[in-house]
Amino acid sequence: MVEFQDYQSPVRPTWCKGCGDYGIWNALKFALSELDLAPHEVLMVTGIGCGSKTPDYTRVNGLHTLHGRSLPAATGARLANHGMKVLCVHGDGDGYGMGLGHMMHAVRRNMDITDVVQNNRVYGLTKGQYSPTSPEGFVTKTSPQGAIDHPVNPWALALAAGATFIGRGFPADLRHLVEVLKKAIQHRGYALVDVLQPCVSFNKGYAYEYYQPRVYKVDEEPGYDTTDRAAAWQRAEEWGDRIPIGILYQVEGTPTYEEQVSVLRGGPLVNQGFREWTDDDFEKLRAEFV
Repeated sequence: MVEFQDYQSPVRPTWCKGCGDYGIWNALKFALSELDLAPHEVLMVTGIGCGSKTPDYTRVNGLHTLHGRSLPAATGARLANHGMKVLCVHGDGDGYGMGLGHMMHAVRRNMDITDVVQNNRVYGLTKGQYSPTSPEGFVTKTSPQGAIDHPVNPWALALAAGATFIGRGFPADLRHLVEVLKKAIQHRGYALVDVLQPCVSFNKGYAYEYYQPRVYKVDEEPGYDTTDRAAAWQRAEEWGDRIPIGILYQVEGTPTYEEQVSVLRGGPLVNQGFREWTDDDFEKLRAEFV
């Protein structure tokens, strides 16, 4: 039986006191241990950012990649060993900035990857520039007159691209976030979990005090159907006085990319071994290509 402590690392976090990443970090450890997944069965892929330090502070297989390149690396790892649970854990700058194009392709392929985006609506690691999800008018050192870009709506983009699981969590409601993460990890296919991650240092206007009176659990709304795409569109556009968290949309039965790759039907590539080639095999290749 896997315990929470099995994911504990001797390396301690260096995040700011009160950072929402602490809640996400603990929620991930609870979710993985409660699903009885051992650390060696999980790969956590990250990019660059405050939240991308998560595997450093967790006893888990970790892979740091270039900024915005988490999902391509996770895709390669998943294809090499689809017997392993693969998670991307990164921030909104990494996932919705440079990585947004990769996210769209991971969605349409329905890669069996859990994509956890710590969305603090700011570039926290580099001291507070506006990010793809920052609101219009957001004043920073690099946008003294306010950001003029329209913010990215990750829920709407994922839904438009054909995502089979879309969820959102809030680290101040730890148990709810744990349950959303567990369902995302168990889902067959690409699963986006957009986490409202308060940045108490560089985006104080969107810290705990902003979110706590506004968030509500969409899965507790009377009659809400997580398989209803039209209803999901309405909730995806909702922001302001009411901000939905929970599972916005989930459909089962869509084949994953891995299930459609014939060579993977023989099991993970890492377990298949190498084919022994004969002189006749090489002669056939030479005749075909030379």
